[in-house]
Amino acid sequence: MKRLPTCFLSHGGGPWPYLTGELRAHYRLLEASLQALARELGDQPRAVLMISGHWEASEFTVMASPRPPMVYDYYGFPEHTYHVRYDAPGSPELAGRVKNLLEAAGLGARLDANRGFDHGCFTPMAVMYPEADVPIVQLSLKTGYDPQTHLAAGRALAPLRDEGILIVGSGLSYHNLREFGEQAKTASEAFDEWLQETLVRTPPGQRSQRLLQWEHAPSARRAHPQADHLIPLMVAVGAAEDEAAACIYHEQGFFGGVTASSFRFGHAAE
Repeated sequence: MKRLPTCFLSHGGGPWPYLTGELRAHYRLLEASLQALARELGDQPRAVLMISGHWEASEFTVMASPRPPMVYDYYGFPEHTYHVRYDAPGSPELAGRVKNLLEAAGLGARLDANRGFDHGCFTPMAVMYPEADVPIVQLSLKTGYDPQTHLAAGRALAPLRDEGILIVGSGLSYHNLREFGEQAKTASEAFDEWLQETLVRTPPGQRSQRLLQWEHAPSARRAHPQADHLIPLMVAVGAAEDEAAACIYHEQGFFGGVTASSFRFGHAAE
């Protein structure tokens, strides 16, 4: 079985794959990048382990339901988007494996049999795997957003890549809803350039150390006043720490001003 890469995806806003018209059109480049990623991976993964910026807990928590429900964690969207379904199966077996790997690394973990898919998960997955036929397990962030802890979680989970599991960190490379659109131009460009330098152009052996210092990056706290949408990146990097990165989505002027990117770590096909 080939080793799968890991990914950090900018997942966009709310339930965008279920929208129409102008709002939907804003996402055409992001949609194309997600479809291209699925093609590049070739055969569907055995399952996806998703770390979304929309779920955190006091300790790492793993979705354990065989049939996860939906979590409509967004506001102000059309009524029909609060009834959409993404009925991918869960995997209690994989959930147990994730818990064991984290515990073996000295990281506390627990299972949650009730947690459902939030939009950081089902939004990109609905584009990559619209048939909802790939099992998905979500892993929470740990409250506090400590980069070192989440890099360590990625290292602990790295063996899953050789077991047909696609590890995906889902957030946004720029996430400041108070400064969006044209207001975001300067800060998002500056922070994105730092991300490109850190993830793509820095040798992999030095990448994690730079990420530990992310708060010192240009416009870091304007780009991420709260780190929830950045920290999934740490898990994706930790699970492919010594492998090259590639930018798989890059857009300037998203919603009138935001620069946004997604990244892959390791090769899509080996």
